[in-house]
Amino acid sequence: MTRTDVPATWDERATLTTFLDYVRATVRAKCEGVTDEDARRAPLPDSPLMTVKGLVSHVRWVEYSWFQVVLLGEEDAGPWTKEDPDREFTYALDTPIEQLLDEYDAQSARYRDLVASLDLDTLAQRNLGRAGRPATLRWILFHLVEEIARHNGHLDVVRELVDGTKGD
Repeated sequence: MTRTDVPATWDERATLTTFLDYVRATVRAKCEGVTDEDARRAPLPDSPLMTVKGLVSHVRWVEYSWFQVVLLGEEDAGPWTKEDPDREFTYALDTPIEQLLDEYDAQSARYRDLVASLDLDTLAQRNLGRAGRPATLRWILFHLVEEIARHNGHLDVVRELVDGTKGD
């Protein structure tokens, strides 16, 4: 996949999906060349969950939660538990970084197909907690662009701290 934020057309769907693909591809770009050892390091003393691997796992599971659990209404089979609500950050620490990225890419391809099959006004099967009503697919796409972009910023900081690599 080409990493670009310029859509082929300027309609709303193309813009939203292009930006989502761009932030997804940026996750991979931020991880390029990192060693498994550095990808599991938590360089911020007060943030033990902030690792390259943890962040990749987190964005993968964030998309899963929004698309499969909220939008489609499926049962939540994520790695988190009541006792460990942030488990998606830690359970993948022993998984090779390339495997985590490949799994994220494969999942993204499935969600790309899902999004292409639905209208942007499609309502989620589950209500948003605070809003008390379902979000549209449009809102979910906007939200995922924001969330993954924010975590790309975290990846920038963590990556620079673990091995000195600066992102663009």
